Amino acid sequence: MMKLHHINGHIQTILLAEYPDKLLLLDGCCRSDIATLKHFITQILQRPLNDLTLVVVTHMHPDHAGAANKLRKLTGCKIATANVSGQWYSGLDGRLMHLTDILLAKWVAKRMKRPRNNMWYSSQLVADYKLDDGDELPGFSEWIALFTQGHTDRDLSLQHLPSNKIYVADLMVKVRDKYIPPFPIFHPNRYRASIHKIISLKPQSIILAHGGEVSLTSNDYQQLLKMAPKIPKTHWRTVKKTLLKPFNKLA
Repeated sequence: MMKLHHINGHIQTILLAEYPDKLLLLDGCCRSDIATLKHFITQILQRPLNDLTLVVVTHMHPDHAGAANKLRKLTGCKIATANVSGQWYSGLDGRLMHLTDILLAKWVAKRMKRPRNNMWYSSQLVADYKLDDGDELPGFSEWIALFTQGHTDRDLSLQHLPSNKIYVADLMVKVRDKYIPPFPIFHPNRYRASIHKIISLKPQSIILAHGGEVSLTSNDYQQLLKMAPKIPKTHWRTVKKTLLKPFNKLA
């Protein structure tokens, strides 16, 4: 019997699936969540830390990949990611984006009045398992990996088949009881296709990294699709738009 624990992380919900003989972490958390996770496993669940056997990294942002490398060293767990070639943060642009994403995560933490914790993590991740769309999670056959790209080029959602609940990570964000697209969105067409994929699966509920477990109505989905950008909405485009704003006013 599986128990899915929702744990308050630094800026996101930590999803930990508990089984009698093993533990599955549905996402790679923030680096600053390691102490929280360690306390929960060893003190609340009264289990050894090395019961954590698999960590899925749904994408490479600080609150979804930040603890993965360190947890592998601490526990001997394996790491699974989407089967997408290359590193998300590659080249000079990638390194700059990595720094920007960490600063953005720090800004979110400040807005949430969280303590000033260390958010630094490696921009590079070598997975033990690379998952294709529809693959079972290694060692956890009741969980299926779904490609739900758009936010980045390698986003995963995780479907629990017996309950038909889907963890969608950052596919959408809940703000004041409304569901909005995340920032950034690098691939608008893929993003819309991902929303349609979730709709077609008719999930019992959806679990958000930022917003908890929810059930969306058809109106919620339509509003989300309506708000989805038709061109990429990324760091550089936002900066460029901000820098050019004074000149546009003079035109």
